[in-house]
Formats: sequence, structure tokens, C-alpha cells
Amino acid sequence: MAHRFLSGRSVPPTNRFSARFAFICTVSLSFTYLCYSVIFCRSAIMSSNNRAHDGRRCPPPPHRSPGGKKLLGGLDDCAFVLADHSSSSSSGNHSTEAKLKNVSIAQRYGNKKLPNALIVGVKKGGTRAVLEFIRIHPDVRALGTEPHFFDRNYDRGLDWYRELMPRTLDSQITLEKTPSYFVTREAPRRISSMSHETKLIIVVRNPVTRAISDYTQTLSKKPDIPTFEELAFKNRSLDIVDTSWNAIRIGMYILHLENWLQYFRLSQMHFVSGERLITDPAGELGRVQDFLGLKRIITDKHFYFNRTKGFPCLKKPESSSQPRCLGKSKGRTHVQIDQDVIEQLREFYRPFNVKFYETVGQDFRWD
Repeated sequence: MAHRFLSGRSVPPTNRFSARFAFICTVSLSFTYLCYSVIFCRSAIMSSNNRAHDGRRCPPPPHRSPGGKKLLGGLDDCAFVLADHSSSSSSGNHSTEAKLKNVSIAQRYGNKKLPNALIVGVKKGGTRAVLEFIRIHPDVRALGTEPHFFDRNYDRGLDWYRELMPRTLDSQITLEKTPSYFVTREAPRRISSMSHETKLIIVVRNPVTRAISDYTQTLSKKPDIPTFEELAFKNRSLDIVDTSWNAIRIGMYILHLENWLQYFRLSQMHFVSGERLITDPAGELGRVQDFLGLKRIITDKHFYFNRTKGFPCLKKPESSSQPRCLGKSKGRTHVQIDQDVIEQLREFYRPFNVKFYETVGQDFRWD
């Protein structure tokens, strides 16, 4: 009886209130935890979407770790968005900012790769200008010096060559320039052995003007060399030009091009006009960007004409206090050459020029 009485007795009101209070607190805490979980997941999803679609919200590069390759899987997408964002802007400062960000990312996490494209010629044609202009594109990383791998250093091997290259992301093009490749007989075969798909940029210029520019450069280093006329002709009275002189032979473009066409398709080559590079740099760079499969980010907004040098220069980026012009050795005044000598050389080059125009499908109007 006592047992039944004790087990069946009613619970005091104080105990019932405590139980209800504990139950309410438990439910409230559970609901709060659920809300925070939903908010956190939503934020994570939005952050992921922003990283994929908005270049301005790309996170800073992750720190290196043993599993770094997995962590860096989405890095190229972020770098591409930066470039894409800059291309949609009409301001040169935006493309410069994107270039700086891409360079920073590539230097940390990129790989050294053999070049996708080469500026192979020609000497005194404007190759340095093309290199300096195209390398402001955020999707181009270029070697600043001339490695001369395919003409002077080929015995060092491809691994040595690769180590010279700047680090690049998968979305970027690796580029180098060595103008002497165009006139080096072994260069086309060697480059083709590296990659059949290499893109080739050739900057050409009126061969007479090019020869005079070549001589002017040599004269500045060796003041005691013979005159231009003495070097250019074996016998001027008989109009016999000395084609063994390198300054003359380089300008016989078709002879060198025929060697390249044994290893590369014409569609893999792009010919830049050295003359139009001065009068319309944005137009020439636009065609170079098309050839390389790049978006046209470099436009006329990036250039101004320097009357002192007689050459276009890059406008001052926000990160610099000075505009970017080519060095003192570029745009130097040519030595004065007798007009009769110039006319004789024009006649000499005319048949070579005509065949060159026909082969490349472009009239450079040098005659």
C-alpha cells in the first residue's frame, strides 16, 4: 500500500515548472544552432560563386602545403577572371592591375614551361617593341632577355632552356624573342622538334631601311668600320650587291622564309609590319593578340607617340611615375646614305620583296 501510494503521488508544481523550463531552453538552443548552420552553409556557397564569377572577389592565394596541388586547382580560374574583368574595362589601368595580379600569382604558383610562341625575327625590325607591348597583356609572360637557345646554346638542352622561362599559369602564354632565329638555318628544325605547334611572330621592315639601321647600330659600337656603301656593294658601278654581308642578307626575307616553310605551316606564322608598328601600334598589337588567341586588351588607350624618339611609347601606368619607352639604343638617328645608293638597293630587293608578298599574302608596300 505504501509503495502504491508513493509511486502514484502527484508531482509538485515547482518540479513541473523546472521540467518545462529545461525543455524550452533545449529547444531554443537547438533552433539557434540550426539557424547558424544554415547561415554558414549559405555564406560558403556564395563565397564559392563569387570566386568563380567575380574577379574582384578572388581570395588571396592559399599558402603552400604538402597537398598544395589540390588546393591550387581553382587558381587558374581566378587568374582568368582577373584578366577577363580587365578586358571588359576600357581603361589601361585596369589591365595593368590585372597583369600585376596575374604575375604575382604566376610567380608563386606557376610552372616553368617551354614557350608557346616565339618572336623569331627580324633584327632591327621592331622585335623589342612587339615584346614590350605584348607583355603588358595579363595572359602573356615573356622572357626579357634573348636566350639564343636555338642558334647558340642548343647543346645546353631543353631543360636548361625551360629553366630560363618565367613561371606561368595554365591560362597564360610563355613567350621569348631572339631575332637571329629567322636567319639561322638550323632554327626551324630545332624549334619544330620542341613543338610542331609553336606560333611564330616575324616583324619585318623595309629591307633597305633595316640594313641602314643595322649598320647604324654597328657603327655606334665600332666607329672604324668601312662605309655603308663599301660594305653593301662588291662593285657599285656594276650594281653588284654583296649578299654575304649580313646586313644585306637578312633583308632577303623570302630566302629565309622558304626554310621555315619546310617545318611550319604559314598559318602558324604572323607577320608584323615594322612601319605600321610605328604609325598604328594598337592595330598591329590587336592582330598579334588575335593570332595568339588572346582577348584584345591592348588598345590605342595604352599608347602615345613620343616625338623625340619618333616612336610610340606605353602610357604611364598607375604603379609607375614614368611612361614606358624603349631604351636609348632604339630610335637612334640613322647615318646619312646617298640617295643613289638607296635606289640601287631598292632595285636589288624588289624581286625578293614581290615573291615575299606573294608567299605571305600581304603587300608591305616597300617599293
